[in-house]
Amino acid sequence: MQTSKKKDIRYLTQLALLIGIVIVLANTPLGMIQLPIIKATTIHIPVILGAILLGPAAGAILGATFGICSLVSNTIAPTLLSFAFSPFMSTTGLSGAVKALWISVGCRVLIGVAAGWLWIALKKLKWNDLAALPLVGFVGSMVNTVCVMGSIYVLFAQQYAQAKDVALTAVFGLVMGTVTASGIPEAIAAAVLVAVIGKALLAVLRKNGRMVIETV
Repeated sequence: MQTSKKKDIRYLTQLALLIGIVIVLANTPLGMIQLPIIKATTIHIPVILGAILLGPAAGAILGATFGICSLVSNTIAPTLLSFAFSPFMSTTGLSGAVKALWISVGCRVLIGVAAGWLWIALKKLKWNDLAALPLVGFVGSMVNTVCVMGSIYVLFAQQYAQAKDVALTAVFGLVMGTVTASGIPEAIAAAVLVAVIGKALLAVLRKNGRMVIETV
C-alpha cells in the first residue's frame, strides 16, 4: 500500500514537471530550434519523453497540454491559420470550432498515445534503447505533423486555400510541402533529442529505481 502511494506521488510529480516544461516551451523561444532552412518546434519533445517514461496515458495528458497551449496562443495572438487551431477563431460556426479543437488538442493527444504504445511495443520486442528511442522520437513527431496537416487538408481545405490565396487544387501540394520541408527535419531533430535526453533520463531513473513504468 505504501509502495503504491509512493509510486503515485512519484508519477504525479514527474508528470507535473513535464507539464511545466511543455508550458515553458510553448510560451518562450525555447520551443523552437533554428535549422538551416526552417525553425523546428521542440514542444512535442517532452510529450514524447513523458510517454516513454510514464506511459501512453501520461503522454496523452502532456499532448493535451501542448494542444491547449496552441489553442490559447492562436486565440490571443491569431495568425492567418488560427481558424484551424482555435475554436474561438472559427469562420464556419460550431462545426468549425469542433474541427479546430480536434486539430489543436486531439492531434496533439495522439502524439503521446502513439509514442507511448510504440515504446511499449518495441520494448516487448526486445529493442534496445539506442534503437527504440530515436524511432519513437521520429514517429511521435511525424504523428504531430501528419495528423495536424492532414486534418487541415481534410477539414479546412477551402479556408486554407483562401488564407493562402491559392486555388483549392493547390492545397494538397502546399500541405505535402509543409510535411516534407518542416515535418521531416522536425522528426529528425526529435529523433536525435529524444535519443540523447531519453537515454540519460532512463539511465538515471533506472539507477535510482524511480521508473514509474518499466517495460523492459
